[in-house]
Amino acid sequence: MDYGSARTGVAVSDPTGTVARPLGVVEAAATEQGLARLVQLARDQGVERVVVGLPVTLRGERGAQAEETDRFVELLREVLDLPIESFDERFTTKLAERGLREISPGRAKRPPDALAAAHLLASYLTWKSARPA
Repeated sequence: MDYGSARTGVAVSDPTGTVARPLGVVEAAATEQGLARLVQLARDQGVERVVVGLPVTLRGERGAQAEETDRFVELLREVLDLPIESFDERFTTKLAERGLREISPGRAKRPPDALAAAHLLASYLTWKSARPA
């Protein structure tokens, strides 16, 4: 997930955990309604683990947005009985915006928040596959 107080981008991976695809956006994800939508998406998609992008600064420091994201992760832990991890999301939104510019406007079907979530998840999957078992 690419958390934002207004919109949260959501992506899922294939069953093998090698390919990430954008799924969509959940509005106001930290609200009761938003959390309920995320729980339903997790059930519908057969989610086994949730990865939430952690917005740290270019220096790797945690600011106000990272603290807000931490609070969101705690809310998720209250409603989802799944492992939930935070993962450095630096540059994912920029990569998603660049990807949208490269696609003709009429063909872009996913909002940048969902594409950012897919970039985040792809980075996480690459990182996880490179770790020793």
